[in-house]
Amino acid sequence: MITFQRNLEIAQRIADHLNADVLIYDKDVFKKAFEEYNIIVAVFATGIVVRDIAPLLKDKWTDPAVVVVDSNLSFAIPLLGGHHGANDTARRIAYLGAVPVITTATEVHQKYSVEGIASSMGCDIVNKDSTKTVNCALLEQDVEVLELRGPKIVKVDDDVSVLKKKRQDEN
Repeated sequence: MITFQRNLEIAQRIADHLNADVLIYDKDVFKKAFEEYNIIVAVFATGIVVRDIAPLLKDKWTDPAVVVVDSNLSFAIPLLGGHHGANDTARRIAYLGAVPVITTATEVHQKYSVEGIASSMGCDIVNKDSTKTVNCALLEQDVEVLELRGPKIVKVDDDVSVLKKKRQDEN
């Protein structure tokens, strides 16, 4: 949770609800948060957050999820990482009265995403670049999920997402 001192009361309310830390804004706070947290909630105007995090962005697989909440607790906006915790966090903040502003296409259309399927099956996505194509396909059609047990060799095209069961010691 990142906020200005003037918004500390609302930030602390959200942090208590999420069991999160509160960091007071300074010029390096987002850099520190990107290094230490998987999910960041920022009580700010969206523009401030966008400008401060833009130089820190690498890719959707390593960047933390970011949710912006206005200082009146009216809206919770998943800015980054909707499939990686931001949408769920915005929904959790909704219990405090904020409207979650979900724009992730698969969720808006009540469809599954590769990331959601992988998570529900306890899997990692092996070929992450495939998810854009497969998520687009999931919006338009049923996509079959196959489970293969080895020993096997699997050859796939770029439009096939490969999920691998997480090892027990990774959980």
